[in-house]
Amino acid sequence: MIDAGELRKGITIELDGQPYQVLDYQHIKMARGSAQVRLKLRDVRAGHTTERVFQASQKFAKAFLDRRQVQYLYHDGSLYHFMDNETFEQTAVDKALLGDALNYLKDGANLQLLTFKGQTIGIELPVSVELKVAETGPGFKGDTASAGSKPAKLETGITIQVPFFINTGDTIKVDTRTGQYLERKS
Repeated sequence: MIDAGELRKGITIELDGQPYQVLDYQHIKMARGSAQVRLKLRDVRAGHTTERVFQASQKFAKAFLDRRQVQYLYHDGSLYHFMDNETFEQTAVDKALLGDALNYLKDGANLQLLTFKGQTIGIELPVSVELKVAETGPGFKGDTASAGSKPAKLETGITIQVPFFINTGDTIKVDTRTGQYLERKS
């Protein structure tokens, strides 16, 4: 069990038999020594977010998610296929469970497959991925990283803002949590 004071962003707790990831945490002090905890939670299975308020004295059950190292192979229709790196067993995951992770998923990518009580609930990407710029406007001599940004379509289909000096065909590093450009790879 986890005390309300031990809650932090990223911790997964179990409420009403469902796993929820803590997205935001606020401790609210009230009069006469009582306190409340306001949590912004994401339902790990369904993907929606919710806000709930609890008494600071309440305890929470930690949700135990099994993580397996897998490699993305291919997709057919709405099913995405992953191979376990140790057992070589293949697992098909429905597109609905992957959500925004599809924006950063490319063939051969290594990531974590998450399961809760034996049921696959999604994937966990690395913090950053390297993607190739498929299409962007031209860069001009003298453009610098601090001069502004332009849209660039990446190999997975997502469009992000990149500095003016990035050209079509460049490989860039992208933060999978925020979708922001990090650096150009040479």
